[in-house]
Amino acid sequence: MTSSKPTTSTSPLTHFDASGQAHMVDVGAKQETHRIAVAAGTIRMQPATLDLIQSGSAKKGDVLGIARIAAIMGAKRTSDLVPLCHPLPITRVAVDFEVDAAANSVHCRAQVETVGKTGVEMEALTAVQVGLLTIYDMCKAADRGMVMTNVRVLEKHGGKSGDWTAAV
Repeated sequence: MTSSKPTTSTSPLTHFDASGQAHMVDVGAKQETHRIAVAAGTIRMQPATLDLIQSGSAKKGDVLGIARIAAIMGAKRTSDLVPLCHPLPITRVAVDFEVDAAANSVHCRAQVETVGKTGVEMEALTAVQVGLLTIYDMCKAADRGMVMTNVRVLEKHGGKSGDWTAAV
């Protein structure tokens, strides 16, 4: 049987204790602050697939509208999908899609906010990935070769570590 109180680690990987065992990070002593994370990603496809999305004639309906709802739901369910994530009281999720005809792509950007003791980077990343997966699911009959790329955190605000913005 393992100890009920994990030992702290000096490792920068906070989800492991001093013995190397996975654990949920204790955020109990942290201050509640307004926290924001922005993530983005892209799905590339054949030009004909992008035309289906833009024309609204995909067999399954409004691809980007459904992907937006899926992305929001993904953000809300992150702690169910990623084992060591804390369930968070999300106060806002905004998801935007931008069609890039020149690159035969759709870009997804998600901003997630909370007032809490831990950040929402995982929720923003999950929103983007679920949004892109939904586009794939809705269009796979026309194009199984779609590629999701560049899913990443662009910025985060709040908390003890303050603001961070990705290098371009």
